[in-house]
Amino acid sequence: MAHTIKRLSVEEGLFAVFLTALAFACLAIAAKAVDGVMAFHATVGLIFSALGVFLIFNAYFKRPADVDETGYNLGPIKFASVAAMFWGIAGFLVGDIIAWQLTFPALNFDLEWTSFGRLRPLHTSAVIFAFGGNVLLATSFYVVQRTCHARLPGRVSPWFIILGYNAFIVIAGTGYLFGATQGKEYAEPEWYADLWLTIVWVAYLLVFLGTLWKRREPHIYVANWFYLAFIVTIAMLHLGNNISIPVSIYGIKSYQLFSGVQDALVQWWYGHNAVGFFLTAGFLAIMYYFIPKRADRPVYSYRLSIVHFWALIFLYIWAGPHHLHYTALPDWAQTLGMTFSIILWMPSWGGMINGLMTLSGAWDKLRTDPVLRMMVVSVAFYGMSTFEGPLMSVKAVNSLSHYTDWTIGHVHSGALGWVGYISFGALYCLIPWLWNRKKLYSDRLVEWHFWVSTLGIVLYITSMWVSGIMQGLMWRAYDKLGFLEYSFIESVEAMHPFYMIRALGGLLFVLGSLIMAYNLWMTIKVGEKAEVDAADPSLVPAE
Repeated sequence: MAHTIKRLSVEEGLFAVFLTALAFACLAIAAKAVDGVMAFHATVGLIFSALGVFLIFNAYFKRPADVDETGYNLGPIKFASVAAMFWGIAGFLVGDIIAWQLTFPALNFDLEWTSFGRLRPLHTSAVIFAFGGNVLLATSFYVVQRTCHARLPGRVSPWFIILGYNAFIVIAGTGYLFGATQGKEYAEPEWYADLWLTIVWVAYLLVFLGTLWKRREPHIYVANWFYLAFIVTIAMLHLGNNISIPVSIYGIKSYQLFSGVQDALVQWWYGHNAVGFFLTAGFLAIMYYFIPKRADRPVYSYRLSIVHFWALIFLYIWAGPHHLHYTALPDWAQTLGMTFSIILWMPSWGGMINGLMTLSGAWDKLRTDPVLRMMVVSVAFYGMSTFEGPLMSVKAVNSLSHYTDWTIGHVHSGALGWVGYISFGALYCLIPWLWNRKKLYSDRLVEWHFWVSTLGIVLYITSMWVSGIMQGLMWRAYDKLGFLEYSFIESVEAMHPFYMIRALGGLLFVLGSLIMAYNLWMTIKVGEKAEVDAADPSLVPAE
């Protein structure tokens, strides 16, 4: 009887060699590190690299010789979905802690590791890149396989992307707590973390393109276009904004290539388009797949989705300078950013209308399906945020709103309402599909999550709108002699009740996410199994 010979694939061998070399490099850097943070991060890199080599060979020895790899690859998606929920709760909790710190500064505890200055970038990165990034990885890998009827290429590559990305999150997050930062909004990690993310992101692009190349459907579904725009543009932004020269490969310190107003312009080209492509284009891809799927209705207008796509990606890239009104940036550049921001209102609302009108003939489902309701409300928040954003880019409005809590309210109406709710809806859909469950453990818990979180968002954003406008008016108030009517500390004092309301709203949002985590955990543990195995494409009807 002939036996099938089991061999290590070329891909597995190359990754094993790469991770082994990386482990030795990390060991050498840890031994010669000139600061404690670099020594710690090199040790973390050594552990992750060695773990990666172990996982490759462990999977090889456990794999049967005649293993069937014709179905969808759901393992990495499962990991990213669970990681998204973990990082989400952590990020929301840290955000609420710093909201209470702003209300009661004694909660900084006079410790550098727990100070607002270190926890704030930890919060933003945990929510945007750890929670949002894992949601995007999970949904993009799921959607591209299902809509192309093709398996992700490679045994190791999808796992390398998911685990490598989360290794980046660990290195970046611990770096913030230890004070390792470039000091650039949304681009805080130091040079070595940026270099690692570049490697992971290139692998992500290649795997995504490889799946599209292998597709058995001639048509590329619109969600995949939005995912592709997100992946390519974030790569371009990351490379452009993080060009830095390290002082030594054995230390964390580096110097940016750009300086002065050029550095500010590149930073806000990056910062605004991180919002535009990481937090908008990627999550619009989620909207274009999960809302039609949940509503069991086709996209309202495929033509509008194409117009939406091309208009959005061509216009968004120019809007960054509106963050630099009344600065040293040339006035023409400020005006250009404002102009493109105002024009952006049209394609943004085109996408919102397309998402909402997809429910034509299915509006009654909003009464009985809280998951669909959450996703539809997210699209409404998207419409509200993309109206408020262009409004705030107008110089006359920006002179009042900039540097105030109004901006914080605007950001969180989009972050919590749009990104948060569409992510929650996608995870509520994904978990039963991935673990082959008929339905969620409890729709009643989804209802509780929806209403508790919605109340939290409303408290948060309304308190920040009021406090922000009050701040702006107090800062520009003059008495009859031409002196400032209020000192800065008086404006801070006036904010205290609104900061209390914001912290309470954030607490409700955290509570909602805990309800969701329990619901998803119980779905996996005790949910009733579905009759059709979602991992087998031969049993899945065409999308």
